[in-house]
Amino acid sequence: MNTSEAFRDFVLDQLAELAPVACRRMFGGYGLYAGETFFAILSRNRLYFHTDAESRADYVAAGTGPFRPRAGKTLRNYYEVPVDVMEDADRLVAWARRALRSGRRT
Repeated sequence: MNTSEAFRDFVLDQLAELAPVACRRMFGGYGLYAGETFFAILSRNRLYFHTDAESRADYVAAGTGPFRPRAGKTLRNYYEVPVDVMEDADRLVAWARRALRSGRRT
C-alpha cells in the first residue's frame, strides 16, 4: 500500500513550523527534505525520521522500530515516529529538528 495524499498532507501540515519542507515521491512513498538534507520517509501511511545513536533510544523506548522497505531490507537510521508524537505538532517539530541534525551529520 502506498502512502495516501491525505496522510502526506497531514504530516506536512504538522511540520509547517519547520518550513520549508520539500516532499518528493520515492518508492511508493515520499522523502522529506529541508534544503538538501533528507530527514524523513513517508511509507505505507507511516512516518520515519532519521536517527542517530542518541535519538534512537527515544524511538525504541516508545516501542517503534526501523524502516523496512521490503522483506530482508532494513534501514536502521530511520525509525517510525510514535503516533502520540505525530498528533502533537510541537513535539513532532522538535523530533523533526533532531532528525535534521542527525541527517546533516551523516
